[in-house]
Amino acid sequence: MRYLIPFLATALHAQPQIDWKQYEDETMRHFQALVRFDTSDPPGNEKPAADYLKSVLEAEGIPVKVFSLEAHRPNVVARIKGNGRKRPLLIMGHTDVVNVDPRKWTFPPFSATRDGGYVYGRGTVDDKDNVVACLMIMLMLKRMNVPLDRDVIFLAEAGEEGSVRFGIRYMVENHFSEIDAEYCLAEGGGVVRRAGKIRYGGVQTSEKIPYAVRLVSRGPAGHGSRPLRTNAIVHLSQAVARVAAWQPPMRLNDTTRTYFERLATLATPEEAARYNGLVNPRKTSEIQEYFAVNEPGHNSMIRTSISPNIIKAGYRVNVIPSEAEATLDIRALPDENMTRFLDEIRKVVADPAVEVVRGERDTRPPALPSAIKNEAFAAAEAAVRKHYGAVTLPTMSTGATDMAYLRAKGIQSYGIGPMTDEEDGPKGFGAHSDQERILESSLHQFVRFHWDLVVSLAGRR
Repeated sequence: MRYLIPFLATALHAQPQIDWKQYEDETMRHFQALVRFDTSDPPGNEKPAADYLKSVLEAEGIPVKVFSLEAHRPNVVARIKGNGRKRPLLIMGHTDVVNVDPRKWTFPPFSATRDGGYVYGRGTVDDKDNVVACLMIMLMLKRMNVPLDRDVIFLAEAGEEGSVRFGIRYMVENHFSEIDAEYCLAEGGGVVRRAGKIRYGGVQTSEKIPYAVRLVSRGPAGHGSRPLRTNAIVHLSQAVARVAAWQPPMRLNDTTRTYFERLATLATPEEAARYNGLVNPRKTSEIQEYFAVNEPGHNSMIRTSISPNIIKAGYRVNVIPSEAEATLDIRALPDENMTRFLDEIRKVVADPAVEVVRGERDTRPPALPSAIKNEAFAAAEAAVRKHYGAVTLPTMSTGATDMAYLRAKGIQSYGIGPMTDEEDGPKGFGAHSDQERILESSLHQFVRFHWDLVVSLAGRR
């Protein structure tokens, strides 16, 4: 905690007085404008949102650069200069969103409808909340001429939802100097509320890496009236069952170990006993099985996970096919050796008729977790405590974000986000759900939180 006091002092003394009501009105105006752009990926067309951001930033005299692999999928980079005493701070959000089925939405998905204290629309929590928060921070830094020890760089990126070659990969491979920084703040975290009470603030310091792996079974084709022991579907089914029943070994890192230690302090006595007992050799097997059945997110967090998600086989009822295929969604721990892991899968399958094939996929690179004992994480903890009155848990996402590319380049990266209700996901209002929404009050609180965090890290001492 030795980092905490300097950052509290910076947050208290470096900031001018702010008329937050004025900025809330402006935030909402920009937020609704951004949500109303249909930037679904696929097909991918982030240009309207990028053009909007560029025009708003340039109107304030903030320098903007645009980088594109293809013209309709641009990345916007804006920079406010500091005195150079410290390396830059990168703040980031992605302008693309996942697809929608408009028939399942109460309000049109790109209407940004305000109703009952919420804003409804695709991207409201993934990730145009981060985009608008970054935009507002840049506008406020410029207008108030805040003295900075670091450059603050804003990257509004394309392609995060599965097309990274247009976005972060393109920027890292071709224009890394434009976004190179000591720290990055992006999506991936958030403040969790249950039954109207805030539980904790999650700051993502690590993430699992997705891989697609295929199990391919082959055998002679034949007539369905004459069953064959070599039936490719039978061999594939047995292989899938073996892999699904296998629990790869548990491995904790600094992030997940600290996560469970701190979560235990917020839990019921029964829950705390499980979280604290996870590393107890006499209890861990039972606890891991409990996680697998009742807390699958935690089960995935402690190991490289495997989920069989696609099966392809056969084309008519009376023909035994010569080939059957299953696709496994593997989410690897950051330090997993995939060559060795695939060899382990082959041992589990134990069938020469089934081939284990690593798939070709536009995936993220493996990278070690970001530190939880440095000024950036301490600043995040201080901001969570100030704005939400909550403890901070470092988290490892079981999904993926574009921070993996930055961590692989040595940038210490931290995922943050607004307060959301745990109940919203099961109700169908979460990220990637059939509907999506954010509390207006939560959006405005997130902007204030984000502002304090940026000023505490980049503001002049």
